[in-house]
Amino acid sequence: MKRTFITAAAVLAFAATAHADELSDIQAQSKQLREQMSKRLAELEKRQKALEAQQKAAVPTISPVDAMAADLPYKAAVKAKPAENDDICIKGICVYGNFDMGVSYIQHGAPLNALGNPPLNYLISKNSNGSYFGVGSNQASSSFIGLRGKQEIGDNLYAVFNLQTIFDPASGMNASGIGGIAQNNGLTNNLGFQNSFQDSSKAGQMFNQAAYFGISSPTYGTFTMGRQSALSSDLVTNYDALAGANAFSLLTFQGANGGGGDTEDRVYDNSYEYRVNVGPVRLAAIAQLRNGGNSSTGNAFQGDIGFDYMGFSMDFLGGKTYDAVSAAPLSQAQLAASINTVANGNGIIAGTVSDNTVFQVGAKYVIGPWKFYGGYENVHFANPDNPLAPGAFVTGGYILGAGTAINNTNFTKEKVLQTGWIGAKYAITPTLDIAGAYYHEWQNSFAATGVNVGCTDARSAQCSGSLDAVSLMVDWRFARHVDMYAGVMWSQVQNGLASGFLQANGTNAGGTIVGGSNKASSYDPGIGLRYQF
Repeated sequence: MKRTFITAAAVLAFAATAHADELSDIQAQSKQLREQMSKRLAELEKRQKALEAQQKAAVPTISPVDAMAADLPYKAAVKAKPAENDDICIKGICVYGNFDMGVSYIQHGAPLNALGNPPLNYLISKNSNGSYFGVGSNQASSSFIGLRGKQEIGDNLYAVFNLQTIFDPASGMNASGIGGIAQNNGLTNNLGFQNSFQDSSKAGQMFNQAAYFGISSPTYGTFTMGRQSALSSDLVTNYDALAGANAFSLLTFQGANGGGGDTEDRVYDNSYEYRVNVGPVRLAAIAQLRNGGNSSTGNAFQGDIGFDYMGFSMDFLGGKTYDAVSAAPLSQAQLAASINTVANGNGIIAGTVSDNTVFQVGAKYVIGPWKFYGGYENVHFANPDNPLAPGAFVTGGYILGAGTAINNTNFTKEKVLQTGWIGAKYAITPTLDIAGAYYHEWQNSFAATGVNVGCTDARSAQCSGSLDAVSLMVDWRFARHVDMYAGVMWSQVQNGLASGFLQANGTNAGGTIVGGSNKASSYDPGIGLRYQF
């Protein structure tokens, strides 16, 4: 019994000793781990301070305005807070818009016309005379207000709509280029009394830029109906370095390029459009159906195919427009002949009617902070297959006058008008861009009979001639939704395209000076602010 007790006590003593040794080992390991963790933490803190010091040293001390993109820190070095979406939307329906206004100087211009889009002759024009300095609205873009919507109506199927109108922020007037033309009726023999005007697809409609709806699917494309931009308008907008800049872009100001020859067709009425993407390839088609009767809203068709590949984009377009109209003011004689002869409508105007065939190609390449643009357009003007009669209805409710106020035979020999352009845009910083472009337009001699056949001077608008324009614009987005811009365009017309210009061989009475100058030019520096929402 005694031996057994001694044996048990020895076992207990051994076990206690073993547990004591194990506890010492655990305590030693714990102390070692704490030391290692403290050392690692100190190393991490030291590394963090070093990185912060390097990051602080990387902030440039030069002015971003004077810097090239390579001088600036890599944008991803500091992770910025994601921008909040502050679109003005309720259940997929959004209000959006743009205001553009500033100050402009025009070397040879004409007085402001609040109806015009734009309200000034930024491009050298027939009635360009004395210098202008004052309000310059819609220089870098057109001011507009719009309402658009996109609502899911099925599995991955959406209903879409868009309503938009362009206006002059200086006066609040809805844009009506044709209204500005009618305002100058009776002044064709007194150009010095005229104000600025340009033909336009905007003619005072409630929604003068867009009024369409349709359905859209990411897989099967988008189909829309109503009043919407021609595909030719979309192409010149997408491939112009100064797209939308009325004061600095030839393609935007004169509008005829986007309308396939005549600016009134830059936006189609009675139209149906379909767009679809197949991988990198995009396809689009649009048709405008005629009003019927004696109306300038004739049939028009356009198709486009394009693609995107590794920063390079390209589009090809072809189209045909029937009964296109180029509007102009009435002379005193035409005005007298038209009153009590045709309906007044919203106003009576003169017009030249043609059937136009257009081909366009545009290209763009993006690499780093650079964007390069280029394009070409070829338009053939022919006498209309369906001549319009006096009193014909023109877009916006205007009326073509009687007698010589309507011309269906100006293109017995087809006029061929060609335009080429190149441009580039460079992002100096993420908020500062500079863009430049060169535009060249030329026409053939299309006089069919008489002494003007084959003419190459400025005696007639049917003589061959050219137009050149060079533009530069800087845009600084200094605050959210707001940017400041400054730009200039120099433009010059020669020979047939300068015929009758006051700065060339034109007279105030609307005639031409034999042996007068065959060219005219002007420039238009301007600055302004834009607010976009």
